Amino acid sequence: MTGETGWQRHTEAVERLTNSYEQIPDGAPVRLAKRTTNLFRARAATTAPGLDVSGLDGVIEVDTEAGTADVQGMCTYEDLVDVTLAYGMIPYVVPQLRTITLGGAVTGMGIEATSFRNGLPHESVLEMDILTGAGEVVTTTPGEDLFNTFPNSYGSLGYATRLKIKLEKVPGFVALRHLRFDDLGLLTKTIAQITETGSYDGTQVDGLDGVAFEPGEYYLTLATWTDRPTQAPSDYTGQQIYYRSIQERETDLLSTYDYLWRWDTDWFWCSGAFGAQNKYVRRLWPRRLRRSDVYMKLIGLDRKFGIADKLDARAGRLLRERVIQDIEVPVENLPAFLEWFDAEIGMRPVWLCPLVSQGVSTGSTTEGTKWPTYPLEVVRTYVNVGFWGTVHVGPGAVNAPKNRAIESRVHELGGHKSLYSEAFYDKEVFDALYDGDNLAAVKAKYDPRNRLTDLYSKAVKRL
Repeated sequence: MTGETGWQRHTEAVERLTNSYEQIPDGAPVRLAKRTTNLFRARAATTAPGLDVSGLDGVIEVDTEAGTADVQGMCTYEDLVDVTLAYGMIPYVVPQLRTITLGGAVTGMGIEATSFRNGLPHESVLEMDILTGAGEVVTTTPGEDLFNTFPNSYGSLGYATRLKIKLEKVPGFVALRHLRFDDLGLLTKTIAQITETGSYDGTQVDGLDGVAFEPGEYYLTLATWTDRPTQAPSDYTGQQIYYRSIQERETDLLSTYDYLWRWDTDWFWCSGAFGAQNKYVRRLWPRRLRRSDVYMKLIGLDRKFGIADKLDARAGRLLRERVIQDIEVPVENLPAFLEWFDAEIGMRPVWLCPLVSQGVSTGSTTEGTKWPTYPLEVVRTYVNVGFWGTVHVGPGAVNAPKNRAIESRVHELGGHKSLYSEAFYDKEVFDALYDGDNLAAVKAKYDPRNRLTDLYSKAVKRL
């Protein structure tokens, strides 16, 4: 759906969207009518109709000369990459799960191995059209209050219908080098050095992430774009499992397409919870169904029927607390966080992904200002730590003691956490961390009738 036809279809889809807004009764929550989600927090049920987003899930146009694409807000990165790779290009940051949408990554949070040099997905957006709480579609650009406050607002300011994003050229393959570290200090030093120079041992680094498997066993994976493969590319969509290869080999080669989705096939390592890493089960599990959105549906069934809790009760195991979070801490505080996490939470492996926020940009210059709703220090190296699982804690699990402890420790270390999962902050702390005053002012301007649920109610109260 590109070119003139793409623009025509987009116009028609936006008209359906705005018409559906008018059908939502006053006082009823305004929400998207979508069947899938990558959020890990439940929300209150509603019988009100949702916003009709049909036809808002494609690429409108790719401008190869400018290196940009106009993309609809509900377009998944899987569909987006399918289009842009045909031109030898990809978005600056491609989050690791196929069904994350571009609009979702910008109004929420997305991150990947290019974030150490390209920042976060919203930092390569040049322009957005946003359906606001007033039912109007507003075009906004960097430097304007709606544009600047939109990232990390999770629909509390509206929904992106179109985004113009920057693209970068890529060749057909990615060469990987897995570096093992026994010492957290050296790991941290190496992350800082690669982030500063963009290279390691004289080789350019285009992507950088890592895994902490156990205390004293840490890996950084250095990715370098290449059009000169020196070996046959590996395939981790079949019987082989990507994350295990990190421990098993020092170098590797993937097609660019497979590199982008290397984590999706096994949902990092979480597919093991469903038996998908058992070699006998895996042979019977269709390849097309080994992907993150399928595992997400299985999680939904577990939530609905309490399957894991019933099995634990039958086996006499303590009640589980779900600990599913992504947090960022300054790189120099990574050792302190991981050492604390090992002692207090004890969950492994965990994902490591360095990032440097580029700040609010206009044109080709960076203003050096923080994004107000997720105020990481600009041009400072952070490391995202992702951990997704459960911890047996007993009856107190309902009070989320592990998650609350994580929030407190991250705050102490000068970090932030994403809000795609459960949050437990009180209102005062939440507003201090996510600039609640600015968020409220922008919301009042673009949602004067308060049709959209505010961010605190979404993230903490789960309304």
